[in-house]
Amino acid sequence: MRGIAKPSAESGGGAARSAAAAAHADTLAHDHARSLRETLAEALEHHRGALVMLCSFQKEESVLLDELIRVGGERFPGQPIEALCRIVTIDTGVLFEETLSTWRRFEEHFRVRIDVEDASAPSIGLEGAWSGPENCCSVAKVAALDRALAGAQGWITGLRREQSPTRADVIPIERDSARQIFKYNPLAHWSERDVWRRIHEHRLPYHPLHDRGYASIGCAPCTRPGSGREGRWAGLEKTECGLHLPARGAPAGEEQLRARTRRPAEGSGGAAER
Repeated sequence: MRGIAKPSAESGGGAARSAAAAAHADTLAHDHARSLRETLAEALEHHRGALVMLCSFQKEESVLLDELIRVGGERFPGQPIEALCRIVTIDTGVLFEETLSTWRRFEEHFRVRIDVEDASAPSIGLEGAWSGPENCCSVAKVAALDRALAGAQGWITGLRREQSPTRADVIPIERDSARQIFKYNPLAHWSERDVWRRIHEHRLPYHPLHDRGYASIGCAPCTRPGSGREGRWAGLEKTECGLHLPARGAPAGEEQLRARTRRPAEGSGGAAER
């Protein structure tokens, strides 16, 4: 089923509630703008102050960050986005110059602070600027992600079903069982056209390499132009860097959604305060 996972049926009125939930999930799957807004609203409502958005400065993050700031401002007026959600990028030390310039544009346009987790070769005890995909795309990047998510209850990603076969079953809300954290994929059902329409309608900054044939952008040594994710690790069978493996978490069921911990009390710490 597409959308937020269908809760299991209960006795009595449970079947009706499950049917309503399924209908709502299908609506979100087709109404992409609503899915984006409502998924982000859920993430903020349940995890604000302990929420992380991973940002690689690609087109998906242009849309996500813009909408996250809009929803945060409407739901929690007067709160800076950094108090609601920590925005984090992972720096391997071999990013494109265009990625670095897009990073600056994001901070200027959206008026946000983007925190950095180091995934360069020296961060795992290796010499040189680049250690090959077997290192930077596994040990170093995953370790950086784990640091970024330390203490967090939820994280927001730019995963879309259309990006690759390994992401074909992504849903808006799931439970990352390996990390014991809720994972929000607000663009799960969005197409490439949907993403670009939003960018142009809102005049959002975006990565200039997209205009040069790079559909997906990673590190400079490994990334080439290509559609989907075929330009990543060009010439290799690799399609994922390890951040989203195991490829799929478990769909978030009704009990898990109900049991989500709300944000920590003011002053108690959390991802946004580190």
